[in-house]
Amino acid sequence: MKKYFMIHDENLCIGCQGCSVACRSENNVPSGVYRLQVHAKMTGTFPNLKMDFLRHSCVMCEDSPCVTVCPTGASFKTAEGITLLDHRTCVSCKYCILACPYDARFVEPQTGEIGKCTFCYETRLSKGEQPACVAVCPTDALTFGDLNDENSEVSKIMKEKKVYLPKEEFKTRPQLGMIANRKGGNNE
Repeated sequence: MKKYFMIHDENLCIGCQGCSVACRSENNVPSGVYRLQVHAKMTGTFPNLKMDFLRHSCVMCEDSPCVTVCPTGASFKTAEGITLLDHRTCVSCKYCILACPYDARFVEPQTGEIGKCTFCYETRLSKGEQPACVAVCPTDALTFGDLNDENSEVSKIMKEKKVYLPKEEFKTRPQLGMIANRKGGNNE
């Protein structure tokens, strides 16, 4: 069984927002809300400055609080570990929004439906393609694949590099890992 995982390498990300633009285009995300954003965070004091580019999206928790609190079962996990939402059974109660420690869900302004990153499950992943954000990244800062395949790029990176999981203390076991930026500031 496949177990999908994504890695965002903060050392390679240049904050170009290509991933966010591709996501908006691929998923028809309305203005004013985002499935994915890259936030810039500057730390330090001149001349020792550091610029981090941090991905903000659903992290596809293995133990998803949004799935647990859903009263209708509209929030669910696929066999491969992707957290999705069935709009036919969703009543837009917003429990999932409140339960998400990653602030990764939103209400779509025109429809009132709940939205979130799906790793492009319906539009690309189900066809054997990479998520749109991964496909357009000009610096290869995003890697996506089957963690259960030891020959996949994502498995190799997990073995070779230190990957941290966002808000690991919540024990949600995210399927989106990060490689911390080591450039800039006093880390060069």
